[in-house]
Amino acid sequence: MIELLSPAHWKDYELLDCGDFEKLERFGDVILIRPEPQAVWKKLWSESEWTKLHHIRFKGRSATSGDWIKKNPKTADRWQVNYQNKDISINFRLGLTSFKHVGIFPEQAVNWDFIAEQIKRFKNPEPKVLNLFAYTGGASLAAKAAGADTTHVDSIKQVVTWANENQELSKLKDIRWVVEDALKFVKREIKRGKKYNGIILDPPAYGHGPNGEKWKLEDHIQEMMQDVVQLLDEKEHFLILNAYSMGFSSVIIENLIKSSFPKVSNLNCGELFLPAKSGCKLPLGVFGRFYK
Repeated sequence: MIELLSPAHWKDYELLDCGDFEKLERFGDVILIRPEPQAVWKKLWSESEWTKLHHIRFKGRSATSGDWIKKNPKTADRWQVNYQNKDISINFRLGLTSFKHVGIFPEQAVNWDFIAEQIKRFKNPEPKVLNLFAYTGGASLAAKAAGADTTHVDSIKQVVTWANENQELSKLKDIRWVVEDALKFVKREIKRGKKYNGIILDPPAYGHGPNGEKWKLEDHIQEMMQDVVQLLDEKEHFLILNAYSMGFSSVIIENLIKSSFPKVSNLNCGELFLPAKSGCKLPLGVFGRFYK
């Protein structure tokens, strides 16, 4: 069965409307207009309403970069938001980047809930969690806040520094920061005989390691999956795999997991989406996750 999941409780984030390849979103008190390639339908709210509501709009200069246009020049380039559920409370520093991102992927909150729930049920009082392609650390913060010994791996030093800022804002400490190619790190951990109770993979469609290593999702994800399952603790574990490539379906994710880990139990696969206040739904990637 294919599941559709969306965040249920986030006061500091709201998708207001989307369409015509854009989305109108509220992060805290700041409302942004950003490009959204999946929003191929018409906007449900009028252009005048979008113009009235927004504070900052992203204008692309190329396929990969652009500029933020502020209605009020005094609007800050950086601000903070909070996410909390019954188990955790974590804070993020957001910022306007030249590649349209602001530092978090809001749809991932459903996985932060799952991470916290799994860690709380483990018998191990300090389970080990590995977050690969970890970006600014939402999943790492969720794991640490829930009580896990957490390792955060990303190939870009600047985003690891950003994740460390989020750790400080969340009043957490002792996340292990690793700037390295994820596949190389996993292979080294296998040789060391390491085991983890939780593993999160959030790979991009394309990427580069710190030493020029090339990552292409369809070329490397099977090798990565076959490796990471060797790091899972046999007695109690969870694994989350996200994919954002528009060519990937949840059925592909299901096949990848089952072929790499035939003894998988409690497997769920599906699609992440954000419901807009206007009434439409914005799909934002596919996932697979399981636990024991």
